[in-house]
Amino acid sequence: MRRAVNDLLGAYDKLIMDPVHGGIPLYRHEIQVIDHPLFQRLRNICQNDILSLVFPGATHSRFLHSIGVMHVGTRMFRSMIDAYLRERQLSERTDLSLSQLDAIDYLAKTIRLGCLLHDSGHSSFSHQFTQARRIRELMSRPQRFRDLWRGVDFTRYHPEEPGELEHEHYSVRVAHDVLSSVDLENAGLNAVDVIGIMETTDVTPSDTFCRHARTFWAFIAGEDAVAGTIGEQDVPALVMGLLSSIVSGEIDADRADYMLRDGFHSSVTIGGFNLDHLLSNLRFGWDVSEPWMGLAITQKGLGALEDFVYSRYQMYRKVYAHKTALGFDWLLREAINEVLEDAESFDWIDTCLSDMRYFAELTDNFFWEAFRKVARKHPKSYSFCIVNRVKLHHLDTRENLDKQQIADHSHWLAGELAMDPGNVVTCSMRARFSNIQDNFNGIKVLVKNPISRERSLRKITEVSAFFSKFGDGTITHFYSRPEVTRMAPPDMLE
Repeated sequence: MRRAVNDLLGAYDKLIMDPVHGGIPLYRHEIQVIDHPLFQRLRNICQNDILSLVFPGATHSRFLHSIGVMHVGTRMFRSMIDAYLRERQLSERTDLSLSQLDAIDYLAKTIRLGCLLHDSGHSSFSHQFTQARRIRELMSRPQRFRDLWRGVDFTRYHPEEPGELEHEHYSVRVAHDVLSSVDLENAGLNAVDVIGIMETTDVTPSDTFCRHARTFWAFIAGEDAVAGTIGEQDVPALVMGLLSSIVSGEIDADRADYMLRDGFHSSVTIGGFNLDHLLSNLRFGWDVSEPWMGLAITQKGLGALEDFVYSRYQMYRKVYAHKTALGFDWLLREAINEVLEDAESFDWIDTCLSDMRYFAELTDNFFWEAFRKVARKHPKSYSFCIVNRVKLHHLDTRENLDKQQIADHSHWLAGELAMDPGNVVTCSMRARFSNIQDNFNGIKVLVKNPISRERSLRKITEVSAFFSKFGDGTITHFYSRPEVTRMAPPDMLE
């Protein structure tokens, strides 16, 4: 109990200085996580693949992003606790019991580790790695998942074997190995609870989590908890869902950090929003009739939420979907495919994707060296383009075209430019705002009655018309294919 009180008072063991958030405190068990080789590998994985070829400052790593997400997740949870205590103090005297302090401490530390490890399964060049054709084929190999978990009972985290692996599945696998080597018992935590708030998992929380969840629910929900409309057996799942939404939801620590960090390192201002104002207006929300427990926002904070969403929208359009950036992404994927044409590289990457003893080898550095090796022998290769920053020639940009319209426009461009239609390259990015109204309806708005002063929860689209402005959107860039010759057979690369 003394540990919980000390930790809540800020008795940290180490301070990391971050260019975006300033000083970020760490506890002893978190330092052990960060020092693990599987986490240290994130130092050598760029947050935004090769975006630095367009925005030179964007060289920041998944390592610092992960620590930043942990910091933002902590701020989100504690700001909601602080707001709840302030509002309770206005109407009644509220003194936290030791069991309530212990519950808050346990949930806060679980959130911190979930945030810290949420992206630990990313491989070289982050998202572009898994989008390369030959990597996708490798990760879809039958038995890959069972090979990855050989000797370990994966059913604690995944009741069913997934058909196709994504980086989130690797994050769970990494988290299992890392947390197994950390002194979580001394920290009073359980690995299954941390991994349970990460994506793709479905766990039975520990008895400790269940006890703290019920204490937390009784403390937060007050009379609703006493009324017993939600059974005790259902409370842990509701609380786990709340914690999961902080790690990955529509307003989550991951998005908040990468928008601020990517904007900062790219030296653009369109990704800016007031994080302090947003956090100060977040609240715990629950509805015993659904039942539901998650994030709520005050009416006063709707402006900050709108800024958050609009900044994210603009970052996708102006930075992530930049015409030169998407062109380099295409070249990167083709260069990765080239590397895998070498039998030795193919076998090694295959091994790294199936055996956690070697997974730490999959970093950007590995592929940069492989690209250089290919480029030296094949000056007309995609690898040469990446190493020497030879970009695709941009022809045109169109929005909201379907597949047939993209094909038609490619043929039209080829005809107008007297090109072979096969030499027109298309790169599309789908704006991640489809069903935005439904997604944000998972966040409730606290509406205050001007007469009774009582508060009620309403769907966000019933209160703000802003979110109805967003719909599906696709940006497609058209390029001319570079003069690249097919590589020689693998045995000629030796």
